[in-house]
Amino acid sequence: MEYKNVFEKIGYGKEVTDERLELIFETLFYGNEDERIYHEAGDDMGYMVDTGNIDVRTEGMSYGMMMCVQMDKKKEFDRIWKWSKTYMYMDEGENKGFFAWSCDLNGEKNAYGPAPDGEEYFAMALFFAAHRWGNGEGIFNYEREAQMILHDMVHKGEKDGIGRSMFDRDNKMIRFICEVDFSDPSYHLPHFYELFAKWAAEEDREFFKDAAKASREYLKKACHPDTGMSAEYAHYDGRPYDDDTTTWGRHDWYYSDAYRTIMNICLDYSWFKADEWAKSIAETFADNFVNKIGFENWNHIFMIDGTMLEENALHPTAIIATNAMTALASYNLNTEQCLKKFFDTPLRSGDRRYYDNCLYFFCFMALSGNYRIY
Repeated sequence: MEYKNVFEKIGYGKEVTDERLELIFETLFYGNEDERIYHEAGDDMGYMVDTGNIDVRTEGMSYGMMMCVQMDKKKEFDRIWKWSKTYMYMDEGENKGFFAWSCDLNGEKNAYGPAPDGEEYFAMALFFAAHRWGNGEGIFNYEREAQMILHDMVHKGEKDGIGRSMFDRDNKMIRFICEVDFSDPSYHLPHFYELFAKWAAEEDREFFKDAAKASREYLKKACHPDTGMSAEYAHYDGRPYDDDTTTWGRHDWYYSDAYRTIMNICLDYSWFKADEWAKSIAETFADNFVNKIGFENWNHIFMIDGTMLEENALHPTAIIATNAMTALASYNLNTEQCLKKFFDTPLRSGDRRYYDNCLYFFCFMALSGNYRIY
């Protein structure tokens, strides 16, 4: 597979982008206290902090592991994984086999429910680690650990009726959380499922093959045809989740979680080119942000039809980063402008830097040709 440095199209060669990517990693992992999100714990563990909420989340821990395996940082990878298994893993109760989505910095669980996006990234990072570094013993038998996670994600509660799976086994779609029957478009990772279909336990491979197809079809429904935007949460038929009478409230706008959707679509297209729709929706998305919304308004919250709300976005740097991913799927004047804006944007500092800079890292890695299948 060819991994292209898209930044070359705007004048930045491999040496420049590789050096910057390494600097981004060093900043997030070993920068000053207003920059870093990684911290070591004891002799052999480490954790990623959500600096806006001052907790440790499976989202961030699994992201950190993906960053490390892509950058060939085995020591940090193993530290994060050991912290995750030591403090976040649940070995009893209805969610046995999953990871508590939030913990205090001292490892104490803040909740006893999982968030499926964390498990997805844990499994993918572990497979890449197995292929890049080889399997070790115990929890460092990466491949076995990944297969166990995926098996529980699909089959939890199937035999004993205790707990629920993370996937709806009928429609093959990832749930927002185990207890509900709706989804989060940004949780749909068909490019991961394609690989799970090769590397999961043999009895689970057909499921993930089907899940990849189901997710690509779902994303077509969840993304607005005129803007390319998706909602934060959406029903299985793609309708934005707008029921403010429930525990979850309204999440029908383009906000926070939703920024990841276009990032995932474009990475999937880059890796597999399974559906030309991804290219066309990337073009629609970039046109919407460049020509209809305008650069000066990128820091707002939007409805998925493009209607701009008065409130400011919580993660404006993440918007800039993920908008640039459109250049990975299709290169034209609009996507080029998104790419240039991203390259000229620094990492975010301050209390809310965690989420923005995680997406910044993934987007820069992909656009520089360094987000690879191992």
